[in-house]
Amino acid sequence: MTVSSAKSPTHRVGGIVGFDHRSLVIDGHRRFLISGSIHYPRSTPEMWPGLIRLAKEGGLDVIDTYVFWNGHEPRPGEYNFAGRYDVVRFLETVQTEGLLVNLRIGPYVCAEWNFGGFPEWLTDIPGIELRTDNEPFKKEMEKWTTHLVRYLKDHKLFYSQGGPIIMSQIENEYGHVSASYGEAGKKYSSWAANMAENLRTSVPWIMCQQKDAPAHIINTCNSFYCDEFTPNSPNKPKMWTENYPGWLHYWGQTLQSRPVQDLAFAVARFFQFGGSYMNYYMYHGGTNFDRTAARMVTTSYDYTAPIDEYGQARQPMWEHLKNLHSAIKMCAPALAAVSGEPLVWRSQNNVQIHVFQTQHSQVREFQNSQAPTGVCAAFLANVGLTDALVSFKGRQYQLPAWSVSILPDCKTVAFNTMHVPDVSSAKEIVTVKPAAAHRNWNFFADAVGPWNLHTVVTSKSAYEQFRLTKDKTDYLWYRVRFIAPQNELPHWLVVEKAEPDLMHVFLNGKHLGHAISNSSGFFQPLTLRQGHNTIDILSVTSGRPSSGPYLEQQHGGIKGSVTLHGPKSKVTDLADMEWVHQVGLKGETLHLEAVQKSQSRAWSAHTIYPPKYHPLVWYKTVQDAPRGEAPVMLDLGSMGKGAAWVNGHHIGRYWSEIRNPSGGCDKTCSARGKWHMNKCALNCGLPSQRFYHVPRSWLKRRGNIIVLFEEIGGDPDGVSFAIQIHRSVHAQDSSKSQD
Repeated sequence: MTVSSAKSPTHRVGGIVGFDHRSLVIDGHRRFLISGSIHYPRSTPEMWPGLIRLAKEGGLDVIDTYVFWNGHEPRPGEYNFAGRYDVVRFLETVQTEGLLVNLRIGPYVCAEWNFGGFPEWLTDIPGIELRTDNEPFKKEMEKWTTHLVRYLKDHKLFYSQGGPIIMSQIENEYGHVSASYGEAGKKYSSWAANMAENLRTSVPWIMCQQKDAPAHIINTCNSFYCDEFTPNSPNKPKMWTENYPGWLHYWGQTLQSRPVQDLAFAVARFFQFGGSYMNYYMYHGGTNFDRTAARMVTTSYDYTAPIDEYGQARQPMWEHLKNLHSAIKMCAPALAAVSGEPLVWRSQNNVQIHVFQTQHSQVREFQNSQAPTGVCAAFLANVGLTDALVSFKGRQYQLPAWSVSILPDCKTVAFNTMHVPDVSSAKEIVTVKPAAAHRNWNFFADAVGPWNLHTVVTSKSAYEQFRLTKDKTDYLWYRVRFIAPQNELPHWLVVEKAEPDLMHVFLNGKHLGHAISNSSGFFQPLTLRQGHNTIDILSVTSGRPSSGPYLEQQHGGIKGSVTLHGPKSKVTDLADMEWVHQVGLKGETLHLEAVQKSQSRAWSAHTIYPPKYHPLVWYKTVQDAPRGEAPVMLDLGSMGKGAAWVNGHHIGRYWSEIRNPSGGCDKTCSARGKWHMNKCALNCGLPSQRFYHVPRSWLKRRGNIIVLFEEIGGDPDGVSFAIQIHRSVHAQDSSKSQD
């Protein structure tokens, strides 16, 4: 086990965290907290200080992160707390900046993370069922959670020890799947809550989207709007653990953005209705390095968050939210002082005014010009689609449509959600070509079909993919041989219920094509030759699913029947023939991505004319790093689909061939009215992702080794580093420009 390498910050004296019906109570004081999610493995340790510092400057009090079990325990009993998984270093960096932590232990996290954060080896345990009243699973879950909590206690990271962790989460959105498990699900969620409580962290535990959370666990809301959320007990505070500034991106789908005016509106409404803790999911999304992305999720996890994938503030979102946070904190004395519900004062159907003040027994106090005694804060909301003029306490207030004005003293407007500051920036991506006009490439043509007779698996039917690969690779070869009685007969190969994300078909060693599979299966035309024929199918996954019930039962690869459909509707069933399986690619077993293998004899001699548009080819070249400090990415727009490494670091899967739908982005993105999917879609008709983040800490000044595995065919000469440059621009008031 690797111990954290970070310098330990100076720990303060331990304190006490509790809660009442209004908020968390920290050291005897009610706290109204703004939080943001930053997942430590989706960036690098070198990036963490800058990200956390920028979050603090943006007005955050708390950093929220999941803990990723499969990254920390890749093999049973072998723990990894190094590099991007050095959670202690990350939490200590948060504390160094004076921020607090909500640690979402799970250990199921979803997070669009491979297998929802579960280690693949769990599926090898006899009789195991995940996330239900199953003894083998509960044993492993308790063992890991106990180990993690003990590890964090050893580093004195809980608030009672002087650390930053003020609360923790057990399980994650179990309310979405509990009905699938019936009574066993209820028993499991109750067990999970009690197990967590018995770990004695001395900080509150939460469960998100869990209406039946027991009395000692705070249930919280995850949604785009949580103003109407009510905890399952009057003794619990109103908390919002996931507020989405945008949405994740899937291969082949448009990018979903959200106007910052609506995001700020939702936050203000939440505190207006008695909320006490709000977390942006994500505040910095980061990157799905390695093979950590869940099925069909892009390598970028940018989330159109306030801090972009590369660690830079997204303007004007970041600045607008910073101003919002400042206004809410100005209201904190009044929010904390009111023990009951705020006074609700309405002028018309679409205008709602909530007042927090220490003396509000008489409504007439708010209908004249006399200011009430004591602290007072007001939220004036217009939930309609037209502007409104409101009279409040003898003054007139103009409320833009779909906006909230915050008055920390019940007089002066400190912030309106529709008034975005006149600050913005434009992102420009500049490709940095190699110094030489032509550069040398090495290449390696991978084998077609099973390539090592000593490691193949033979059976009378096609195996499910994850059963063989154990999720160590995206690739599984299937081979079947048979005899065709006539010459050059046209056929259709039909694979029913196929569940890879892509399938390649080779007939007698020739690549016939590839296609994205779907629930109805996979179809490939082919022409057989008389006599012996060999069909090779390369099944490709892009991550295990991360959500839904019965995760251990979800499949990859060939799941149903495999048939040949010939002339006169003749059908040949291949299911009963002998199937040969090969896990992975030959280049993977040669570790061609590793820096120490850069001189391997497997690579071809240097050439300036590498093969182009061929499937299953590995490429290697060298390029100097771009000068300066601007964020670096790899431009893979000329390639098809595969994986990329820089200096041995796996920067993730790429799929430049697949494009977003061409329609749906021509709508005006109005900041007024409730947001929904596709309301503000971006990047229609463009590649789902062309540029891939390469952290600066992974680069050398000269001689960076770039390795690609190209799966379907591309032009490596178009591959190069690029940099992202931010340029300040003058922006008009967005309340006018976006409608």
